[in-house]
Parts: sequence; structure tokens; C-alpha cells
Amino acid sequence: MLATDKISQRDLAIALLEKRGVMKRVELGVAGVHPQTLARLMDEGIVIRVARGLYQLTDADISASHGLAEAAKLVPKGVICLISALQFHELTLQTPSQVWLAIGSKARTPKVEYPPIRIVRMGSSALSFGVETHTIDGVSVPVFDPAKTVVDCFRYRKHVGLDVALEGLRNVIRSDKAKPAEVVQYARDMRIWSVLRPYLEMAVADGA
Repeated sequence: MLATDKISQRDLAIALLEKRGVMKRVELGVAGVHPQTLARLMDEGIVIRVARGLYQLTDADISASHGLAEAAKLVPKGVICLISALQFHELTLQTPSQVWLAIGSKARTPKVEYPPIRIVRMGSSALSFGVETHTIDGVSVPVFDPAKTVVDCFRYRKHVGLDVALEGLRNVIRSDKAKPAEVVQYARDMRIWSVLRPYLEMAVADGA
């Protein structure tokens, strides 16, 4: 236990959750918070369990992207992708009912009760390209960058819909959140340039 006489376990738990947003029970335990302390905080209505083994303050000031933070805590090797990444980067009007999360092609399928997660499997190269880390409600969340997200939407267009991929492409060019050259490079790396090329040329022409 790491709790000291200078701060009670109760105050320690509250301070940690205020700083980090959401935490796993094991993380709180390592920091010095006993399960009984956590249980008392839940009985008092100060802390709530948002998923199995995952906790946050009841009155936490959470963002619209809080589900992404929860998913990142529960599946630490996953990367926010496709429609969820488009929404995070403000490149779509879609509001996904699930968190789209990319994991390795051979990774074990995570068992997560909440938030609802849509798993997408990618090879090691595709999973490592274009990953940014954003802090959401105190949690470090890996998210594919705008250009990689758009290219992935074309790769997985049968899953997200070609209309969603086109919306993302138009918006990423118009908003200047990615340069056409970035999209081209990712498309070449992902071996989908021949499919994406006419749509990119059209988007660039429309945005000129």
C-alpha cells in the first residue's frame, strides 16, 4: 500500500479520480486504496462503477468523448478508429452507438460490458501508423490521426459505408486537418491508392 498518514485512503481515491477521470480497481489498489474504501465511497454515492473494474466520481465533469476514455482504459492496446475517430476529429455528423476500436489481428477479443465496443482487426503496420495520443477526461487515449482515419474508412468502407468515407474525406480536405499529400501517403502505404485516388481528386477540386 502506498497511502500515507498525510492523506486518508478516502481522500486519496477522490484525488486520484479527480486527476485521472476513470481508473481501474487494480490501479487504485496499487496507489494505496483498499477495496473496502472504494466500496464505502460507492455506498456514499461519491464513486460509481461505470464498467466491470472501472470507476469514476459520480459528479465527474465528463466530455462528449468520455466513452473513448473508458474504452482506452479497458483495452489499453486498442486504438480509436473509423467512425469514432472521425467524430473525435469533427469530420462527420455521424454519432456512433459503439466505440470503434482497432486491435491487432491476433489479439484476444476483449470482453467489455460497457461502453459498447465495435472491434476492428488490423495488421501490425496498419495499427502502428498515424497514432496520436489525446488526453480525454484525464485519460491518455490513442486515436488515429485525421488522414489515417479517412484512409481506413475507405479500407473498411463495407463496414462504415462509402458515404461516411466520402464525408470524412471531403471534411478533412476542407478543414485542412490533413494535407492531400498525407492522405496519398497513407493510401499508398495501405495499398488502397487506386481506389481512393478519384475520390481525392474530386475532393481537392471541390475544395479549390
